[in-house]
Amino acid sequence: MTGLGLPEGVTHRTTGRRIDVAEPLRLGAGGRQTAVAVQFLRECQSHGLDTHWRTTDNETADGKATYDVRILRHLPPPAEHPGETSELTDWRAGYAYGMCYHRRGPDFVSVMDRRHRPASARFTLDHPDLIAAFDTLQAATPVDALSSVHREALDLLAAERLALVTGGWAVALPPRLRRWPVPCTGI
Repeated sequence: MTGLGLPEGVTHRTTGRRIDVAEPLRLGAGGRQTAVAVQFLRECQSHGLDTHWRTTDNETADGKATYDVRILRHLPPPAEHPGETSELTDWRAGYAYGMCYHRRGPDFVSVMDRRHRPASARFTLDHPDLIAAFDTLQAATPVDALSSVHREALDLLAAERLALVTGGWAVALPPRLRRWPVPCTGI
């Protein structure tokens, strides 16, 4: 991990607050590769970094992704490229900073999810096992490495679209925002 907590495994260059990812992120590949890429984008979002990345051509089209890519629309979208899928175009058009995030309090995690307009959702995770699973999933994690209690918590998080499960790997989706998009009086 770098000083910002960005996961290793995604080659990038940092210039001030700008991140340039060297190689395309394969979000449709599934498994560890996808979970680490999502974790990387989530952490870039968490720090409010200007993130520039690209995906491979039409990777998410025609069922190649093993999950609904719209679950990621709160993360920095990929750069535009010719012949891209409508999913990627929609992602860029619908993206806004702060669409989905979490905050921490004593013995709870509060999650705000505005990815699906007009229905916003607010979740409070206050069960110790659920919080522990959420904390574990801050890093890309093999599902087989989770205890049965944490797998049950993962199922709950995935059902609410707060965790991505793909190819035997899982990762939490809501970033912890460290840069607020509005004045503190607006929250």
